[in-house]
Amino acid sequence: MTENTKQTPDTLKRMKGLTIQSAARAVRGRLCAYTEEKGWHETEEVQDREITAVVTDSRKAGRDCLFAAIRGQHVDGHSFIPQCAAAGAAVILAEELPGEGLDIPVILTDDTLRALRDLAEYYLAVLQIPAVGIIGSVGKTSTKEVTAAVLGRKFRVLKTEGNFNNELGVPLTIFRLREEDELAVLEMGINHFGEMTRLAKIVRPRAVIMTNIGFSHIEFLGSQEGILRAKSEAFAYLSPDGCAILNADDPLLASLEKRDDLRKVFYGIGPAVSGGPARQIWADALEPQGLKGTRCVIHTPDGAIPVLVPVPGRHMVSNALAAAAAGWVFGLSGEQIAEGVSRMETLTGRFHLMETGTLTIIDDSYNASPASVEAALDLLREASGRKVAVLGDMGELGETAPSLHAEVGAFAAEQGRCDALYCVGEISRQMAEAASGKNPALCVKWFPDRDGLLEQAGELFRQGDTVLVKASHFMQFEKVVEALGQISL
Repeated sequence: MTENTKQTPDTLKRMKGLTIQSAARAVRGRLCAYTEEKGWHETEEVQDREITAVVTDSRKAGRDCLFAAIRGQHVDGHSFIPQCAAAGAAVILAEELPGEGLDIPVILTDDTLRALRDLAEYYLAVLQIPAVGIIGSVGKTSTKEVTAAVLGRKFRVLKTEGNFNNELGVPLTIFRLREEDELAVLEMGINHFGEMTRLAKIVRPRAVIMTNIGFSHIEFLGSQEGILRAKSEAFAYLSPDGCAILNADDPLLASLEKRDDLRKVFYGIGPAVSGGPARQIWADALEPQGLKGTRCVIHTPDGAIPVLVPVPGRHMVSNALAAAAAGWVFGLSGEQIAEGVSRMETLTGRFHLMETGTLTIIDDSYNASPASVEAALDLLREASGRKVAVLGDMGELGETAPSLHAEVGAFAAEQGRCDALYCVGEISRQMAEAASGKNPALCVKWFPDRDGLLEQAGELFRQGDTVLVKASHFMQFEKVVEALGQISL
């Protein structure tokens, strides 16, 4: 089988059950048309064309698509309606009617984003394609990738691309599904209460993988218990035969064993611990292979599976276990699970290894939290040669930000983790100070911004260095990766 990860305009030919009329009904919108006699008016007398794609970017509008006009912070999609009509769009989903004389039907709604969620819920229900929801504080994208790789050994799988994991991204991913697809693997990200409810209502997953409960978004959710409560909203919309796949190594997730209303599958590294939940999926015999990954044995109720997890780190073994659990739930053989795990690949910005001829760069620049930074530092220590960590500010930590940055700095300073630590950003000053206090022998430098770091790059890095680059997305550390990729020493 295959993973359906990319579609071209030529392949986006039919969205089963989605026409202008059915879309209007699904979003409870008013279908309007324009005539010279009546101007814009509500009507049911509209040619009922099939819709081939749903887009929110006017540049992607094409023949027979539905264009959803969204009011953004800087751009209002309503201003591009004439452009989309000229491109051959079948219908417009909008909060206001366009100017006179436009020969295209409009589905009028009071909230385009809400309407897109309703339309995605309708479309997925028509297709009846089961979905696996990937949720948690850290590791969602890596877990999504390996889960899609495993399930893709048996099913035609469509997975979330990029960071399309929010209340707009999840519907847009669902609209990429076609009736030949057999399974969807959907990353679901939130930062406020109620958001997971809205996402899960669309997806109604057959299985939910919850990776862990960390500190990401604690600024909005108050505490780790609040984070667990917000993410657990997904369980209310599990399909009747659905299950929660939970990381038993996370104490808060292990506590969900007490929930009698959930069918649960627990996974973890090592067999069950005293007082903890039974583990249906677990790994032992871990043998780190440096930056090439980790060999281990995954145990399922059907037997033991020797595997190579091709991305280094204990947390990547945990992600592979989550994927193995999903494979077991969906009836894959041990051989299929092992093959899928071995095909796991990393994305740019997600612990992606780059050999430049000058440096080995570990590009983990997409995002950061205290737990993920510490996990990345654990991986860095496996590298040969001089090890350099370039770390930036971590966002959405609220009042705990200074202390958590200091904790990461102290962690980085422990013997053997790195040979040099370069901290970038205002809050990361706390990280640098804590590292220097913990280990005065460590080479620690602080820079207020990226430019300050890069201006001194020729002095900071040496031929053959392995460099970890990691920070929250708003720091735009992909620019650091790009610059280091071009450096010559």
